[in-house]
Amino acid sequence: QVRLVESGGGLVQPGGSLRLSCAASGLVFRAFEMAWYRRTPGRERELVAEVTTAGNTNYADFVKGRFTISRDNAKETVYLQMNNLNPEDTAVYYCNVPSFRGTRLESWGQGTQVTVSS
Repeated sequence: QVRLVESGGGLVQPGGSLRLSCAASGLVFRAFEMAWYRRTPGRERELVAEVTTAGNTNYADFVKGRFTISRDNAKETVYLQMNNLNPEDTAVYYCNVPSFRGTRLESWGQGTQVTVSS
């Protein structure tokens, strides 16, 4: 039922910036905490950032000071502004609803590829 469509990824040079978007549908968007995750081949999926319904944020240590998560409830969209990117940020980035994880409501989109390389 839940559909999550990520976009905005691409190839950038180290130190560059990128803004990811996640369009959500199939849920009362404003009522749920949203989050960004990332996955690199050979590694477990990692939580990158979270934003609550009140707009409070939480970040993984490896992105603090560089990434900013935000939401626009009117557009039912979550954003991830990524600055000062480094090659280790290369991954497929996904958005999701933390409270839906492990439930019948859990659904993953295709993600968006971010590649940081010279």
